[in-house]
Amino acid sequence: MKTKHHHNHIHVTCGIIESNGLILAAQRSRSMRIPLKWEFPGGKIEDNELPEDCLRRELIEELGIHVEIDHPLPPVTHDYPSLRVTLYPFVCHIVDGTPTNHEHEAIVWLPPDRLMTIDWADADIPVVLTYQKTITRPVQ
Repeated sequence: MKTKHHHNHIHVTCGIIESNGLILAAQRSRSMRIPLKWEFPGGKIEDNELPEDCLRRELIEELGIHVEIDHPLPPVTHDYPSLRVTLYPFVCHIVDGTPTNHEHEAIVWLPPDRLMTIDWADADIPVVLTYQKTITRPVQ
């Protein structure tokens, strides 16, 4: 089997934001790659930037919120036809601000057991499933 070599490999953080037993999901805008798919909010890690710092910066830019990171989940690498993405997920909670949709088509709060009822971007699906497996107690 021939494997594609990806020149285009991006490293991206994503935040699994917990609040009052719910998780925030964001729908990609029509102008983004993979339009209208759902994702955990976050963004591309800049050169010499720690993933945690990237996530904090992106969530301020995208949603106007400040978060505290609780713990990471295992990174996930996914190959799209023209792009390889490695996602660095972090479970976190809001310490300041209310999520305001600046960049996405929509944002929604869902209970953990309802996360798979929306149409996720392929790279985010393993993150959702891993997160669901890690929940041993109700989300606070």
